[in-house]
Amino acid sequence: MDERLRRWRLALGGPAEDSLGELTGNEAAMDAALAALYDAGDGDGDGPRRQRSAGLGASAPQVARWLGDIREYFPSTVVQVMQADAIERLNLTSLLLEPEMLDAVEPDVHLVGTLLSLNRVMPDETKDIARQVVRRVVDDLERRIANKTKAAVTGALNRATRINRPRHADIDWDRTIRANLKHYQPEYRTVVPERLIGFGRRTTAVQRDVVLCVDQSGSMAASVVYSGVFAAVLASMRSLRTSLVVFDTAVVDLTDQLHDPVEVLFGTQLGGGTDINRAIAYCQGLVTRPRDSIFVLISDLYEGGIRAEMLRRVAALVEAGVQVVVLLALSDEGAPAYDHDNAAALASLGVPAFACTPDAFPELMAAAIERRDLRAFAERFASR
Repeated sequence: MDERLRRWRLALGGPAEDSLGELTGNEAAMDAALAALYDAGDGDGDGPRRQRSAGLGASAPQVARWLGDIREYFPSTVVQVMQADAIERLNLTSLLLEPEMLDAVEPDVHLVGTLLSLNRVMPDETKDIARQVVRRVVDDLERRIANKTKAAVTGALNRATRINRPRHADIDWDRTIRANLKHYQPEYRTVVPERLIGFGRRTTAVQRDVVLCVDQSGSMAASVVYSGVFAAVLASMRSLRTSLVVFDTAVVDLTDQLHDPVEVLFGTQLGGGTDINRAIAYCQGLVTRPRDSIFVLISDLYEGGIRAEMLRRVAALVEAGVQVVVLLALSDEGAPAYDHDNAAALASLGVPAFACTPDAFPELMAAAIERRDLRAFAERFASR
């Protein structure tokens, strides 16, 4: 069987065997793993066949063998998708409470979100393994984002702190030339600068206060994971004073746990309702230097609290000089579902609401520090 027909056979499953041929060896094993998850059939052979059910059942040993098979035959990115589909389609969440199951899975952000949602019902013998799984994902995320985030934030802070009598090494030549173009001397074919603009010198003082306010309702699981890791990275920078607040209908301040992002994540409680107004009210109390503060709300904006008061609080923050950022999601999951009316109301206050990928978040923070217009970010992500 040639490569093209093999791919079609794997994609179409068993019903295509008569027309495309039979698979053998590893290809047959791959087909069996796919069929267990995606083929029709109720799994017990009796009664009518159900659309899109599967053959894994609720047997932990059987699922563990299946997890081992897919890790052998598919790349990790495909394994993660299949695991997520198995948890969603086959309702295998309860099996993740068993230690041997956690040993078999491929850790990723979505799995961490599922484990966090089970945190309150997880037996003690499973919690240690769950923490190890979460630690592996968190450590990988930190390696990916820490250097980029610190470089972007540090550069933005240096650019945002300008001096008018800089040393030669501190001159920002691009801004200096732009500011002095009117002093261009044609006969010398050069600009004679009247005013020098320089980068601010490095300082150990806290230059910005950052408040991350994260919705921990069930639909925000991936955003909660990324937010916790980013908050820990930002908290490690002495030039920032970082606070992390998570909320549903209650508000929890996790700032004192930012030294360990795993503890932060296990301090969340995914699921439940949403009271954005109450969360913003708490965060207003954390803002002591409005013009040096950045408030980042990460929420799908489905408000269960008092909508009008929530909007008044955002307007008050903007009027006080706080740089307000509203993210509908902080994840790679694509366009999120969100409350369009609340997003439009925030946009009328000059606060665009948009989704952001983790790779773009460092650049977004740099733009917020420099108080750039964030509508360009909103337009960029809206076009994706």
